[in-house]
Amino acid sequence: MRQLFRKNFILLLLLLSCLVFVIFSILIYNRNMGNGAGTFERIRQTGKLRLITVNALNTYSYYEGKPTGFEYDLAMEFAKYLNVELDIIVTGWNNMFAYLDQGKGDFIAAGLTITKERLEHAAFSIPYMTIQQRIIHHNLVFGPKSIEDFMFRTFHVRRGTSYHSRLEQIKASGIDFNYILHDNIPTEELIAMVNKREIRFTIADSNIAMLNQRYYPDIRIGIPIQEKESLAWAVRKNDADMIVEINQFLLYANEKGILKNIIDKYYENTQDFDIYELKTFHKRIKTRLPKYKKMIMKESKKYKFDWRLVAAVVYQESHFNPNAKSFTNVMGLMQVTHATAMEMGITNRMNPAQSIKAGIKYLDKMYQKFSYIEDDYQRMLFSLASYNIGYGHVLDALKIAEAKGLDPTNWQTLKTTLPLLSKSSYFKTTKHGYARGWEPIQYVERILTYFDILKQKTMTSELTYLQGIGK
Repeated sequence: MRQLFRKNFILLLLLLSCLVFVIFSILIYNRNMGNGAGTFERIRQTGKLRLITVNALNTYSYYEGKPTGFEYDLAMEFAKYLNVELDIIVTGWNNMFAYLDQGKGDFIAAGLTITKERLEHAAFSIPYMTIQQRIIHHNLVFGPKSIEDFMFRTFHVRRGTSYHSRLEQIKASGIDFNYILHDNIPTEELIAMVNKREIRFTIADSNIAMLNQRYYPDIRIGIPIQEKESLAWAVRKNDADMIVEINQFLLYANEKGILKNIIDKYYENTQDFDIYELKTFHKRIKTRLPKYKKMIMKESKKYKFDWRLVAAVVYQESHFNPNAKSFTNVMGLMQVTHATAMEMGITNRMNPAQSIKAGIKYLDKMYQKFSYIEDDYQRMLFSLASYNIGYGHVLDALKIAEAKGLDPTNWQTLKTTLPLLSKSSYFKTTKHGYARGWEPIQYVERILTYFDILKQKTMTSELTYLQGIGK
């Protein structure tokens, strides 16, 4: 009897041990494959990094059938860093944290500021950008001069944003004003409504505000309503491994210049442009560009160039004026030199079709010279600089870069070394001599601004379509 009891007791212990082992195994599996600190392990096992984001011009959208946006580009670099694929999970603004909690994605990248309310729902990475909330109004509407001046005004913002939280705080302080909340309407759309004078006021982060002033030069960026805040990526609470990986990547991206390149791509030169110049460009898109648009599109297609980029070059060169002529005797829509006209096989530089044909062909010639640059965007920046100042001077700048140990495939390198061609200690040692090296930098940056404006007109319609699908 005692032996039978002992046998049953041992059997029971074995069964309990097995049960504990099974439960423990399930917990470990769930930990690795779902929530918590197992996120990074799941990414390694599946080879997929899942980004939760929203459709917005500065975050994630489509242009010419390809994904683009600041957060998308940075997330793609993170995926490369981890050597995995990037999956995009697009949702409405108010659903992002729910998606994260439910394990539908691994992290949120959507231009999120770190706020007290959000820290209750998620953990945040180290910041990658500093911004400040600003009032947006039309130039024909007087904006508040202080927080106290909010009285009797109405502000329109998206529900669940840091703008919403800040307006609640101001309202709670006793200032009498109104605010209207919109569900899943991007800040860019509310800014467009201000531009059309459909609403009087909205709130936007400073980076979004300055970017959108390119598209809507009649808007004004008013007073700040909050201290400076930080943008960061969000992960599930207690997801320690994921936070460590993201932070390591952001430090790496900062050290290698990756972060700066992406920031410059989307936000560079947003503060330096004259509002009058922008308004003139918007006007001439309507009055002058249509005359040459088909020509530009036809020739651009031959070389697989984005016609909007070429149109931006044409505007920078001549403001869409076929009779433009400079003091150096370059002329026509694309300001072609006599030597270049002969080389490109045209006889009349003042003829719009011939000028466009020669200019694009010459731009392609410069583009082919930088075939060693894998990144198409960087390659085009080098080509534009060469179009402006000449390939020889760009080569001289690259030799200086080589001596300094700088990356010969990065636009930031040319921004550093091209201006040195105006200093005697440098240009005396170069093959092609003195050059006003700051000019091609300004030239390229202006073209990128015009290009961005032309792209926005396409991207806005595509974004509206995508948002319609997501509802």
